[in-house]
Amino acid sequence: MAAATLTAQPADTLKIKPSFYEVNDYVDENEGCLKCHGEVKYTFEDMESERSLTHAMCPNLILDRDSYYSGVHRSFMCTDCHSGEFEEFPHSLDARMEENFGCLDCHGYDETFADYHFEEIEVEFTESIHNMDGFSCWKCHNPHSYKPNMRDTEDIKEAIRFSNSMCLECHGNFNNFMLLTDRAEISVVDSHDWLPNQIAHIRSVRCIECHTELNDSILIAHKILPKTEAVKRCTECHSGDSRLMHSLYKFQSKENRRGGFVNGVIINDTYVIGANQNIFLDRFSVVIFALTFLVIVFHTVLRIIKLRN
Repeated sequence: MAAATLTAQPADTLKIKPSFYEVNDYVDENEGCLKCHGEVKYTFEDMESERSLTHAMCPNLILDRDSYYSGVHRSFMCTDCHSGEFEEFPHSLDARMEENFGCLDCHGYDETFADYHFEEIEVEFTESIHNMDGFSCWKCHNPHSYKPNMRDTEDIKEAIRFSNSMCLECHGNFNNFMLLTDRAEISVVDSHDWLPNQIAHIRSVRCIECHTELNDSILIAHKILPKTEAVKRCTECHSGDSRLMHSLYKFQSKENRRGGFVNGVIINDTYVIGANQNIFLDRFSVVIFALTFLVIVFHTVLRIIKLRN
């Protein structure tokens, strides 16, 4: 078999920014991978025939340098997680078939990450409908670019878009969906045609608000429920004790929820009919209505008495 050597097109030096070196000590080593996986094409040569071929890199295998060096794993070297066999080209079948690490392989049972409750998330995942062959944390959380989005967000609308885009990567893209199941294609729009003002709901809440079981001990619930158990009762959210306060807005501090309104934090970001209530104003309005009614009744009685006289 003729020997082959990789001669990928070198990355544009403008793509390797000084800031990358500030967060990663292995930028130069990582470029051994990113000179292919950070580009849209790569070239390899047959050393005996001196022929070369240029191929397009599979889109799913292209990594964005900016995203990687700003993600949670920005300080890593590629071979911290991937086999050293990937340093050889062409990559061996064993390397291509290697099993990727899961979250608990690094983060589990470590006090450093105790606040994130990775162990409880793992339990929820095993009870989720996503617990199937071929599905892992990385189907939703890309390890090469993932950033925590809900805990420190200042833009709730952007956080909602970020979360829903994860779901739509499969549920809105049949090419990805069919890699995990043999089920027929499902239209997200058609399957939610029962939902009033569908667009407004999708823009204002995350899919998981209605498709997960509430959990107060972890920031984001991971137990995805079967569609038959999805929330369909309007009053789950449109009430004084809105479900959103226990899911979408629970990352807000309790102090931010105080100030008179039962769901005060919601009124700062969006208006949810039926959820934005103040018990004192409610009672005051009842008193005003009752007094007004009594005045009308009293006035009517006086007019009747006057007419009779």
